[in-house]
Amino acid sequence: MPNILIGDDDEELTQLLQEYLDNHGIRCDCVHDGAAVIQRLKAVAHEDTVYDLLVLDIMMPKLDGLSVLRQLPNIIDIPVIMLTAKGEEIDRIIGLELGADDYITKPCNPRELLARINAVIKRTNTTASEHTPLPESRLHLDQNQRACQIDGVTLQVTGTEFDLLVALLKQKGEVVSKAWLSENVLQRELQPFDRSSMYMYLAYAKKTSTFPR
Repeated sequence: MPNILIGDDDEELTQLLQEYLDNHGIRCDCVHDGAAVIQRLKAVAHEDTVYDLLVLDIMMPKLDGLSVLRQLPNIIDIPVIMLTAKGEEIDRIIGLELGADDYITKPCNPRELLARINAVIKRTNTTASEHTPLPESRLHLDQNQRACQIDGVTLQVTGTEFDLLVALLKQKGEVVSKAWLSENVLQRELQPFDRSSMYMYLAYAKKTSTFPR
């Protein structure tokens, strides 16, 4: 059973999400401010039982979600789904730049959140036997370690950026649409709010592919 942490100051919402997700096979712990998120993740960082994913609200007391994201690389390697207010595009983009794997706008539908959680966990936990060999390239993607190198230089990429690079390398020489990438990487249809995020991912992929020799 997947084990996730939800950080959101809306206690009524987190209780609703916790009950729904638990009924669908996902165990949830909930905390209600950013400092508590950091404290909980530090506590489990060196334990055998760790969280498979973090659902993180942007607007929280004590420490906001973006500040939490900035600290995560020094604490634990964990996939993140952001909860953002509808229309707060800049927070969404900054969150993705800081390493979040996906986002969902509030108020969120529990069924949609469940689908996003399952999709991110599935991408993150893909086993070696499920990997398709990648064509030769200056870009080396280790699908077991989910590590990225170009000409031997290690690049820091988020989970979603890594999956995007894998998808593009598999389609090397082919023209693919943003809609195709959304369906095959994010595992959902392209939504209006996804367009700016997809442009950001593609800009990063272009920057990676033109890494200086």
